[in-house]
Amino acid sequence: MKYKSVVEGILFIVGDEGITIKEISETLNISEEEVKNVLSELRKDYEQPDRGIRISFLGNTFKLTTKSEHRQYYEKLVTNSREFTLSNAALETLAIIAYNEPITRIKIDQIRGVSSIQIVRKLMAIGFIKECGKENTVGKPNLYKTTSEFLDYFGLATKEDLPKLPSIEKPVIDEEKDLYESNYNEKQQ
Repeated sequence: MKYKSVVEGILFIVGDEGITIKEISETLNISEEEVKNVLSELRKDYEQPDRGIRISFLGNTFKLTTKSEHRQYYEKLVTNSREFTLSNAALETLAIIAYNEPITRIKIDQIRGVSSIQIVRKLMAIGFIKECGKENTVGKPNLYKTTSEFLDYFGLATKEDLPKLPSIEKPVIDEEKDLYESNYNEKQQ
């Protein structure tokens, strides 16, 4: 098939977000049936034992994923098997996810103030977080939540065992006004 290599490249480019049959059809200006045939041929190619990736259908989109039977090698690459520690950025990201799940990477980035894409990928690779669906907004971003491996690592039975966050009380506006006026009056006298 002449579109097989193009579809493969498209799947690579869209990465974690994936792409629908309709989007591929519109991009290549071919029928959805032709796209299904191309994807079927690519899937057969990737099913060979000497291939390390596959095409997965997740959340109504197609994407390239690694084969689960090779997971131990990918985890070894991402983590240091001799001494496993989480960076402060990884701990911060995990806390944001744990207390706000399900949450999108964009919202994680907004809370942290920096891009978290590499940390999210690492946390997924070590099994502490996973995709749990799509947010019903423009672009349908992935939603993430913590896993049982996360709970096990931190010695928690359930998510409810997470430490409670202190509530931040917002000052009463009248008190702020009184404070301002009293300071202002003191300086005036």
